[in-house]
Amino acid sequence: MDIPQITTGSDAEQGAMGQIYLATGKHVALRRWEESPGVFSKPTIRDYEAVGYLLEGALELELDGGTAKLDVGDSWLVPAGAIHRYRVLEPIVAIEATSPPARFGERDKPV
Repeated sequence: MDIPQITTGSDAEQGAMGQIYLATGKHVALRRWEESPGVFSKPTIRDYEAVGYLLEGALELELDGGTAKLDVGDSWLVPAGAIHRYRVLEPIVAIEATSPPARFGERDKPV
């Protein structure tokens, strides 16, 4: 039987883009994302799927030629291989799950 991994706030590692890595398993990982308002990020393609949930703030997600505004309580999916980018409108706090885990194999390196 596998024992769940516990990641305390003081043990959580920070990634190169400011993401805080939370619990990570073999097939999925959680991360916390905090960011201030700014311009759209560069268009990005990742080899993992990401689902997110917005706890605080507001942002725009550009995906598949469309743009959606996300507010507190909204969630999103970015499929693996999809061209996408974000623009933070109000300071955000979000939780994302990535599959496979983005933190391994240089999947989460800045673009």
